[in-house]
Amino acid sequence: MSTYNLPRRLVAEALGTGLLVCTVVGSGIMADKLTDDTALALLGNTLPTGAILVVLITMFAPVSGAHFNPAVSLGFFLNRTFSATDTAFYIAAQITGGILGTITAHLMFDLAVIQVSLNARTGGAQWFAEWVATFGLMATILGAIHYGTKTVAWMVGLYITAAYWFTASTSFANPAVAISRAFTNTFSGIRPIDLPGFITAELAGAACAVLVMGWLLKPSGKD
Repeated sequence: MSTYNLPRRLVAEALGTGLLVCTVVGSGIMADKLTDDTALALLGNTLPTGAILVVLITMFAPVSGAHFNPAVSLGFFLNRTFSATDTAFYIAAQITGGILGTITAHLMFDLAVIQVSLNARTGGAQWFAEWVATFGLMATILGAIHYGTKTVAWMVGLYITAAYWFTASTSFANPAVAISRAFTNTFSGIRPIDLPGFITAELAGAACAVLVMGWLLKPSGKD
């Protein structure tokens, strides 16, 4: 349990999510500027995202738990380690920080501050990919915590790096990031109309991971 008060934890969540989104959007813009090769651009988007997750989780986990993700906060609420009030405040801070992260990336690259994405990401395969991505992310976090928190940052960073490439959706796995990416009409954007499918799949994936991992990690004889 964090010894930091709620305002400090909320600032940590907003700042961490903001820096995460700024990295996702900013690296996407830079990659798109440097190459016309989509695969190379995706690689240029992937590596900074995985790297910054290791940094941010290591830095902010002692303060707020380093959720940076409404699906993760919901998961901890569902497994009864997080209160409903804190969950609501965390989600608000994450979304706010994420949108500010998008704005920051735009300002750095001298783009229109607020944009509306035209990048279509929809369909059953994309939604299922988001379910898989978020299920895997939540399972990774719960498994890492179960066996000791020191590995969480690296496991999450490596998982997201891999999931960029093995999921059809490039692994948003985060409603706050998805919402924030609707405000950029750049490489990493998603149309606002496509958000409900992504967010529903992400929340469902996290909830399913809590159920599965809760059973899987329960010691024998305690069923």
